Amino acid sequence: MIHHVAIEVRPEDLGRMVELFELLGFARVDPPPSLAEFTWLESGGTQVHLLPSEEPTVPGEGHVAVIAPDFARTYERVEAAGFEVERRREHWGAPRAKVAAPGGHTVEVMESPPARTDD
Repeated sequence: MIHHVAIEVRPEDLGRMVELFELLGFARVDPPPSLAEFTWLESGGTQVHLLPSEEPTVPGEGHVAVIAPDFARTYERVEAAGFEVERRREHWGAPRAKVAAPGGHTVEVMESPPARTDD
């Protein structure tokens, strides 16, 4: 299980990035005092840590993927909030989209993960 992912974000993009993750079902949580300069969000035990950086590293193809069981409603909310959202080809019979997040990051939104296959 992955506990968290850390994303570098320009300080001026932080508020908008928090807004995006809140629209995706995450809520702010308090980091420990020793990490108070970072912004933490959590959903279902998984956290996203936003790290302020004047020159953030933004992966070209790398991205965070989030499960949104109410995909249609989530898509509408994110788009209505002014984020660029692009429907993508379905995989595993479930809709998905790519969101252009602040600072050049990409967040994939999926209705469900692929079915588990046991070897």
